[in-house]
Amino acid sequence: MIVANGEYDNAGLQRLGSPAADADALAGVLADRTISDFDVRVVRNETAHVVEAEIEDLCAEGRPDDVLLLHFSCHGLKDDSGGLYFAARNTRPDRLRSTAVPADFVQQCIRQSRSRSIVLLLDCCYGGAFGQGVAVRSSGDANVLDSFRGGRGRAVITASNSIEYAFEGAKLASDEPAQPSVFTSALVEGLRTGEADRDEDGWIALGELYEYLFDRVRERNPKQTPSRDIEMQGELYLAKSGRRRIKPSPIPADLSAAIAAENPFTRLGAVAELRRRLASDNLPVALGAFEALKLMASTDIEHVAAAASDALGFAVVRVDAAALRLSAPAGSRASAPLRTLGPPVAREVRFEASHSWIRVTATDSGADLAATAGEPGTRRGNVVVTGPTGDVVVAVEIEALPVPEPVAAPEAEPVPAAEAGTAPIVVAGPEPGSAPPSEPVAKPAAAEEVPKRPNVALGALDAPNATLGRSTGPVVAGAERGPAPDPGPAAAGPGTRESAAGQVDPVGGFAGLLAVAGAVLALAGLPLTYRYGYSLGQYRPGMDVFVLVMAACALLAGILTLAPGTRSRTGPALLFGTGLAALFGLLRFLGEAIALSQHGDTELKAGYTFELLAHVAWLVAAVCALAALWRSPAVALGAGWVRGRPAWAAILLGVTAATGWVVQLGDLTTYDSSDGGRATVYFLLGALLAVSVPVVAVVLRPRAVGCAVLATGTAGLLGVLAPTFTACWEEASLSLTGQAIATVALVLLAADTVVLAVQARNQPIGRQP
Repeated sequence: MIVANGEYDNAGLQRLGSPAADADALAGVLADRTISDFDVRVVRNETAHVVEAEIEDLCAEGRPDDVLLLHFSCHGLKDDSGGLYFAARNTRPDRLRSTAVPADFVQQCIRQSRSRSIVLLLDCCYGGAFGQGVAVRSSGDANVLDSFRGGRGRAVITASNSIEYAFEGAKLASDEPAQPSVFTSALVEGLRTGEADRDEDGWIALGELYEYLFDRVRERNPKQTPSRDIEMQGELYLAKSGRRRIKPSPIPADLSAAIAAENPFTRLGAVAELRRRLASDNLPVALGAFEALKLMASTDIEHVAAAASDALGFAVVRVDAAALRLSAPAGSRASAPLRTLGPPVAREVRFEASHSWIRVTATDSGADLAATAGEPGTRRGNVVVTGPTGDVVVAVEIEALPVPEPVAAPEAEPVPAAEAGTAPIVVAGPEPGSAPPSEPVAKPAAAEEVPKRPNVALGALDAPNATLGRSTGPVVAGAERGPAPDPGPAAAGPGTRESAAGQVDPVGGFAGLLAVAGAVLALAGLPLTYRYGYSLGQYRPGMDVFVLVMAACALLAGILTLAPGTRSRTGPALLFGTGLAALFGLLRFLGEAIALSQHGDTELKAGYTFELLAHVAWLVAAVCALAALWRSPAVALGAGWVRGRPAWAAILLGVTAATGWVVQLGDLTTYDSSDGGRATVYFLLGALLAVSVPVVAVVLRPRAVGCAVLATGTAGLLGVLAPTFTACWEEASLSLTGQAIATVALVLLAADTVVLAVQARNQPIGRQP
């Protein structure tokens, strides 16, 4: 686990650039399966209680054979009694016990873990900054290691001792990207390159790692001295290394005698035997022969030395290409294989690239080399191939190709427009030689006369006599689909829904049941654990209010969808509006799961599952409700022009609410980029919903159905205000202008919904647009 806290709410704690870079660099190395077998979890810029929960989970879930590694990159603070605390995002220097992570808490978690091997790496600082690019590591003479002594199978390595400074990169400037700290950058380099493997046995042991860190940190900054406290039985290996050193086997006695014989022909025979051993799969034997041949090539007489040199040439490190020239569009990657040649001892090599844009992956036959093209031009670098019998340098070039411009498609010739209100009809002519048809293809049907209908109110959308009819006049081919007449109970055939007194449409009935079930799931999930022992309201304040509003809307809409008097239109319309608003919660919960899964976090509990299932149920119910509205013979849904000032006012108010939320997000991000990043999903989803709900509602026909959709959609938007207000409430000096704009706009939108409903009640349906 990597705990990286570089952003702090309290102005007294200096913002650090290194923790973010430390987390990215170290996580990349530890997650590389060619280097280690760690499952990496990163806790970045979280509050103290979240960090504590993550640490406790790590230690509690550790099994006896697990190796636990905990890395801190943050401020370190001490109280008046000398106790050590790790700073979190919400830490206040004057309230360390309640807002920081105590070292005693970490020690207790480590002691109570079942894991027999735990490593703690502390790259923490004390008390802010001292000069440019320096973070003070200590005040006073208390040693960090004193807080972590004791225990079996435990190890602590710190970035510096108690009276020194630790550097955050070479220089921290606002116009330069943050670099890993001196300590963590040395740690990452030692693991990635394998240089921490001092004995070159193919494994990086904890003791070797500390010795490497001590040398590298002191080399880069003589004023910083890493410290350690290791209490373990046996050796603990943290990573694998490609620097496996082969120890040559001694030459057998009879072969040694032949090498030292006075007769040169005997020595030539020894050269032949050594060459045979050089091709052995037993690498120590082969390397022993190589060392003996190298000695003979430099000390024996000319013709024996020449034979030994020729044998050595058979086993030197070789590759199939001295140079690789690649090409790719700028920013793209090109790859090529690089094969090693010769006997096994010559193929026991490691690869090291000169630049970060060259990536080398070792394979059984050599390596796969990939290079990324830069700006237009040619990049040049190299890969050094090193083995026990020598090394070779492979030149690498990659040329950035220009990106081809897209070819514009030819424009189609314009088609003459048909007469207004009609659609062009194309009739295929007769085949050559055939007789013309004797009858016309089709005749227009006569218009049906429909009696006038009574007025319809929002609460009586499903009254038996409140049918929606077509205006009198002929039906024109290609014209917009208009409302269909109510055929009445006697005319309802198989597959259609009867009037309010008839049977329930199975699609609508299923939608109603699903909405009620979703409401039950949502309400049941509120008190359950959402994450780390916290309920939804505790972990994501404000979201519980939104869920309560949506559950109430879904419960009401579901019941009305099942009730005999309102199941034709009122219930499904309210349910469709509820589904539109539920998109906010669904996308919010899905986004949280995706974000946590990227860090290997699976700590979402039953409360999360209940809320996610509830929102999925509401969305499916909304789709079914829309299908039920469309299937109803008493309803015809079609998009029409937006008419009337209240309809345009609804769209304008939705856009205003969206603008207010976007403005508030900008203010919050400027005030605190960390909080702004976490709250982005609330404001952007709310803004998108504020625009979508009124637009969808005012184009639905009949208008009374659109009013019902707008009613529950606006209720959901008002529920979104709870999490958005909560995201801003903790920032005492933050202006809430954008939030006030959104609130006023939504309240006016609710009032405008009532106006639209009254208009729909007082206007005959036959005259509704």
